[in-house]
Amino acid sequence: MRHRKSGLKLNRTASHRDAMFRNMVTSLFKHQRIQTTDAKAKELRRWADHLVTLAKRGDLHARRQAMAIVREKNVVHKLFEEAQSRFSAIAGGYTRVVKLGRRAGDAAPISVIELVTPSTHAGKTEKKTVKAKTALPFKKTVEEKAAVDEKGVDTATEATPVEEETYKTAEPEEKSEEQAGNQPVSEAAIQQAETESVDGEKEATEQSAEDPLPETEKK
Repeated sequence: MRHRKSGLKLNRTASHRDAMFRNMVTSLFKHQRIQTTDAKAKELRRWADHLVTLAKRGDLHARRQAMAIVREKNVVHKLFEEAQSRFSAIAGGYTRVVKLGRRAGDAAPISVIELVTPSTHAGKTEKKTVKAKTALPFKKTVEEKAAVDEKGVDTATEATPVEEETYKTAEPEEKSEEQAGNQPVSEAAIQQAETESVDGEKEATEQSAEDPLPETEKK
């Protein structure tokens, strides 16, 4: 009976197929991405997801199970060290398959399989938190609604201490304008006033010399 024999055969024996996927999954965790055919990439996802699940568990038995698949100790140690920080936010879907087209020669469909980076999931969580923060200020609490008077005036929107501060700062400016006349006059302003008075006297004398005296004054 063919129980628990799921998966693609890929025109290979069981021993050949297992050895091939052991090498491929080792190269995937070592280089973070590899290029292969579509059929092999889809089947390789099962092996990679199983190993990441073992690494997230992190106990000694899981490490020994991973060593039975990946024969390089440094790759297994690196996977178990980075699994918690890299894949703790997601449960499954640790790999991504991107199709590249046809291979020159036999026209086989080629794909790139790579491990998912944590930045793709961190961006989604950041957007959600930003939306939640922007939505909070527009909602009124029960206490703010209770602060509204019977006339419909919101007491929370009355004059704030900021407005009082601005009114206090405006008072010295008005006083300074009223006291502007008591300030000492500059020497240039005094000279200008003297020249204007002298010019006015000259114009008055010239007009009196040109105009004839009235008849009453002649008599």
